[in-house]
Amino acid sequence: MIDLIAIDLDGTLLNRSKEIPAANRTAIAKAIAHNIKIVLCTGRPLSGTRPYFDQLGLSENEYSILYNGCATYNSSDWTLRSCHALSFDELDYLYHLTADFPGISLTLATQKHYFVLADTVPPIVQADGDLVFLTVEPITLTQFKTLNEPVFNALYMGDPKAVTAFERALRPQLAKAFSVVRSQDYLLEVLPQGITKASALKELANDLGVPKERLMAIGDAANDIEMLTYAGLGVAMGNATESIKQLADAITADCDQAGVAQAIYTYALKPHHKDED
Repeated sequence: MIDLIAIDLDGTLLNRSKEIPAANRTAIAKAIAHNIKIVLCTGRPLSGTRPYFDQLGLSENEYSILYNGCATYNSSDWTLRSCHALSFDELDYLYHLTADFPGISLTLATQKHYFVLADTVPPIVQADGDLVFLTVEPITLTQFKTLNEPVFNALYMGDPKAVTAFERALRPQLAKAFSVVRSQDYLLEVLPQGITKASALKELANDLGVPKERLMAIGDAANDIEMLTYAGLGVAMGNATESIKQLADAITADCDQAGVAQAIYTYALKPHHKDED
């Protein structure tokens, strides 16, 4: 029996055109009708998640875990349940690591803004901002500190080859003090130590009294690994890499074939139907 379903967005709930297949919307509505809680669980910020949540047409008190686990919201009114932010000292440290890597930009995600620590906004950074419906703002670190906005995660962005070189040189050092994830080839995300989608999901499930054995997680990428392995049932998308598929408990169809709907019908709704028979 599944009581809660955690669903990633990009490459999972969304197809490659960044749309929610109709079959996914229908399956989620049926899950809600069977009192199954839905949690959108994504690396996206609030601005890049809320429009998709609204498309699902949900009216119940569902939840969203954003910024790869740094913030959890009540989706009914978008109040913040919990959050974990990077300190100014940590931001200083992260920014100075870019000194020897001129092709790398450090971007800061706050609850309402997307800032890049630079004089101008690099095209690749704004392209990422476009995906989450935000205009990236250039700012200095000194200027940013006067705003007093919590930073949920920091993102190193650049050409994929430059990010790979940066990651190879500094990931071991970063991993000593932060959670680090390469969710896209052009970015490397840095979060507060110990924070992942799984840590936020565990906190929420405990609050709701849902044991992990009754929790299903669906995802496709490296930032879903902890979530998939924590859940009682971890389901990898058909478009996931082989390494993700190997650690999952089950594999569903890919994101262009409404794999989320298939997983919900197969693993969450069938047990309910058996109970009704």
